[in-house]
Amino acid sequence: MPFDFKQLAIPEVLLIAPRVWTDTRGFFMETYKRSEFAAAGITESFVQENHSSSTRGVLRGLHFQRPPKAQSKLVRVTSGKIFDVAVDLRPGSATRGAWVGVELSAEDRTLVYIPEWCAHGFCVLSERADVVYHTSAEYSPEHESGILWNDPALGITWPLADPILADRDRQWPELTGVP
Repeated sequence: MPFDFKQLAIPEVLLIAPRVWTDTRGFFMETYKRSEFAAAGITESFVQENHSSSTRGVLRGLHFQRPPKAQSKLVRVTSGKIFDVAVDLRPGSATRGAWVGVELSAEDRTLVYIPEWCAHGFCVLSERADVVYHTSAEYSPEHESGILWNDPALGITWPLADPILADRDRQWPELTGVP
């Protein structure tokens, strides 16, 4: 099996380690294989790929899309290093408001699967980072939403104190304002 799937503190959020074949020419790895992902419980079809490039200290998030355009994400870093966060938004869930954070880097080549009912964000730990992620629904501006990155009720331990933010990421509501 070319992938190792590991449950995180929110069990449906999975850290995925691909098998990497290396030799004198470089390396080869599979980053997605439908049959193996489905066997691990990831059954969505991914319909859009996004690529962001950011400098050290940039924080993007916490973003999500509301139903019926909610997006599951499969995230990986192609250069640099990030701290990646998923927040459970499910109403009535025992883990609503819980978060998990993992470091992803081009060096370790791990991926993270984030279900559609999570908000997602990351901050850049290296001089620059390129992040590529697949989504299970296309971007829909009218369904776009977010949560304030530093909502005290979430208590996310970001590895930076004064991030570089987009204006919209400064203005999202706290979790209590999200149904």
